[in-house]
Amino acid sequence: MKKIFTDENEEYGLDCSQAIWASDQLHQIYHDAKVQLSDADFMIENSENVVIMEYKNANTEKAVELSYKTKPFNPMEDKKVGSVIRKFYDSYHYLYLLGKRKPVHYIYVVEAPGSDSTMRKRLRGRMKTLLPFSLQESLDTGIKMIDKVDVMSIAEWNNDDIYGKYPFVKLK
Repeated sequence: MKKIFTDENEEYGLDCSQAIWASDQLHQIYHDAKVQLSDADFMIENSENVVIMEYKNANTEKAVELSYKTKPFNPMEDKKVGSVIRKFYDSYHYLYLLGKRKPVHYIYVVEAPGSDSTMRKRLRGRMKTLLPFSLQESLDTGIKMIDKVDVMSIAEWNNDDIYGKYPFVKLK
């Protein structure tokens, strides 16, 4: 079964055909349920874990064109970071209600002008302080909401041993 989810600009697709389960419908599900929750873009389940993925590509033709009319996208901006963090917490509810209890990885795939490995490392560190890692450690119950957070480029995602099984493909 081929599952290709397209990004909002319809320039890239995420091939989830190797996943046990995957979805890009969380936004619609929350909308239909009339809940005021933020949603991550994609969820992918494999044999070991569930990936909650937020995706932002400010390097697409449409995004670049829009940035000339508005302020350019800055993934380090406080408001943007807060939004990405909220999407983890709000999307976690959905996994819980589906009974998905595998370790959770939260991956932010971001492409933006001027973004590089240093920026992604700084952003990952910042996100780690805002996600429930220290809460999990301080409670010391062995129960985890999240096992891993990472910030990657499309190339890093595609070249990763785990995530590369669900590659981004250029559609246009």
